[in-house]
Amino acid sequence: MHAQPTQTNRLPSAPGQDAAPEPDGCARSGWRRHLSASIAIFLIAVPLSLGVALATGAPLQAGLVAAAVGGIVAGLLGGAPLQVSGAATGLVVVTAELVQRYGWRATCAITALAGLAQLALGAARVARAALAISPAIVHGMLAGIGVTVALGQLHVVLGDSPSLSAPENLRALPSEFMHLHPPALMIGAVTVGVLLAWPRLPGRAGRWARLLPAPLVAVALATAASLGMPLPRVSLPDWEVQALPTLPDGPVLGIFAAVLTVTLVASMESLLSAIAMERLRAERPGELAAAPTELDHELTGQGAANVVSGLLGGLPIAGGAIRGSANIAAGARSRTSTVLHGVWVLVCAGLLTAVLEMIPLAALAALVMAVGVRMVSFAHLKHVQRHREFPTYAATLGSVVLLGVLQGVAVGVAVAALLALRRLTHTGITVTEEQGCHRVRVNGQLTFLAVPRLSRALAQVPDEANVVVELGGSFMDHAAYDALQSWSNAHRSRGGWVTLRGRYGRPVAEPVSTHACRPWTPWRNHHCTRPAGSGAGPGGGRQLLGGVSAFQRNTAPLVREELARLAREGQRPSQLFLTCADSRLVTSMITSSGPGDLFTVRNVGNLMPPPDNDGGGCDSVGAAVEYAVEVLKVASITVCGHSGCGAMQALLDIAASPAGQGLAPDGQTPLARWLRHGRPSLARMQRIGRLGRGEVALADRPVADDVERLALVNVMQQLDHLMAHSRVARRVAEGSLHLQGMYFHVAEAQAYVLDQRSRTFSAVRPEVLDAV
Repeated sequence: MHAQPTQTNRLPSAPGQDAAPEPDGCARSGWRRHLSASIAIFLIAVPLSLGVALATGAPLQAGLVAAAVGGIVAGLLGGAPLQVSGAATGLVVVTAELVQRYGWRATCAITALAGLAQLALGAARVARAALAISPAIVHGMLAGIGVTVALGQLHVVLGDSPSLSAPENLRALPSEFMHLHPPALMIGAVTVGVLLAWPRLPGRAGRWARLLPAPLVAVALATAASLGMPLPRVSLPDWEVQALPTLPDGPVLGIFAAVLTVTLVASMESLLSAIAMERLRAERPGELAAAPTELDHELTGQGAANVVSGLLGGLPIAGGAIRGSANIAAGARSRTSTVLHGVWVLVCAGLLTAVLEMIPLAALAALVMAVGVRMVSFAHLKHVQRHREFPTYAATLGSVVLLGVLQGVAVGVAVAALLALRRLTHTGITVTEEQGCHRVRVNGQLTFLAVPRLSRALAQVPDEANVVVELGGSFMDHAAYDALQSWSNAHRSRGGWVTLRGRYGRPVAEPVSTHACRPWTPWRNHHCTRPAGSGAGPGGGRQLLGGVSAFQRNTAPLVREELARLAREGQRPSQLFLTCADSRLVTSMITSSGPGDLFTVRNVGNLMPPPDNDGGGCDSVGAAVEYAVEVLKVASITVCGHSGCGAMQALLDIAASPAGQGLAPDGQTPLARWLRHGRPSLARMQRIGRLGRGEVALADRPVADDVERLALVNVMQQLDHLMAHSRVARRVAEGSLHLQGMYFHVAEAQAYVLDQRSRTFSAVRPEVLDAV
């Protein structure tokens, strides 16, 4: 077995290229994919970036700067090739507050400082640690931001200007509804209606129409409908070299909090989006694999993009699920489409200013309002509810709306900590009397704080009663275990019966000693199966009993239900496994099989005597094969030899010397008579010679010696003997039975499988999942 390197920041294990190499014939098709994907996300990014800039109160061209820098810089340097970065929707509220408090140039400086912080975090390789925060807090934060954004942009759709405070926006809504601005409301309604209806267009025409992204169509139709209406529209000043950002004036602590908030929100949004994009890519079968997602690398790329965006007068940047999912849906396979989309944004900003200035602000506000509503995901709500995290989610969402992003996250962390403490300390213990036994149910974690309540509950159980103790938590400390174990021992000493069950009804048991033995540990090292007080060595008569006792204590409760099912339904194995009786060959271990999987036949030398072999056929093996083929209807038969086989060595000794160390060919002993069934294998090897003449070989290395060569030849010979049985030959001819050969090298713990066409045994690798 080969040790696999530990990777802390890479999602799949693959080389770090952008994509798997494409054949030359596919290169042109790949570029077409990149081009079409880049155009698709460009058509989404332009209106979305303008809308985000409008919502923050920043200059509208700042959104285009962020889109271009996010596509080019983050696309080139990031660790998530299919992620598309741009103006951060999750930072709309934060950026709007910064613009109002410090001014635009200072906000750009905060963006650049946050980028430097992200670069430091990426260099420190803490991206995975950042994801340790509860998903309920993250999704609650994003949902709170979405609610705040949607409330603010609703005012623009109604024809008014929003406030930075969500409660103020909520309080002002009734008066806004009393003084509606019909043109703005109509344009907003058209935009939202198209956004909702476009993905649901039916029929073939709908499939073709959906090639255009819904945000582009919505803004285009709203712009066309608004022509001639007196509405505020996009205003883009002439492009000029921006003045360098200036450090904000104010308390250092406030500036530090602003940088921390931008860093936290942008990083979390980008990392979560990167993971989501990786999952989306994995769900698209048949595509060429993109490069693995490296989260620390992605955090570094996001930091570099934010530094450049801040210096050039752009909005804060983060990876976005909307743009990234469109990129994957369009067939992107590498970062090429992401970079190209940034180039198209630059071209658009330079050449299509007149077209952009026709867009009504109400359409952009409606687009961003829809994005904010989508940030409140009902799928995430169900997820946190299922994991009993809804209080944390609700507290974070409400606090972000009422107090702000950083304060909301702090409240969410505090609520999550309180819930964790409550679950650790709040333990429910009940005692019920059922037919024939008393049942003690423990709901929650069992710590020393719950020991007094546990003791009072156990005191209610009468002596000599049958008791089932069900532990519903996932944690039990030493004090609680000691109290429970002491009571169990005392109750058993008074004639009672106690069963301890953990979660899902699994038994709770402790080994006899502190030495934890694996199930395959040999008896000589298996202290857990050595009878207490036994001075016998490994060969002592009580060792077997100790092993059986360990099975009854540790394993029997785990397999009893499955064995009971097999007892009711009968055995239905799919495999007949014929192998040697050698004690080093543990069939269930090397095949990872369990009860009911293998019908196993073991004998010295894994021999399969042919039928009526000079009157010396073996009815025992033949009967097992007949039963497996005719009654059990197994689908395959495997003959497995192994290295260092004593039977093969004995056959070689017989060939070398008539005495053969007492195994004379005249059949004086049962072992000698049995080994006669191996003579065809010996004759076959002598016939093909030492070099094999193409008859038998190992794919990865030369055959070590004559014992190994004979073991390999013997597997092939026994497969021929199997075909001599009429029932086996008939099933094989029907295609309902498959014969295969196998060889196990004991010292290497390596299995080899026979390819009967090339007569070569190939090593089975850990990554091979399909049956050979």
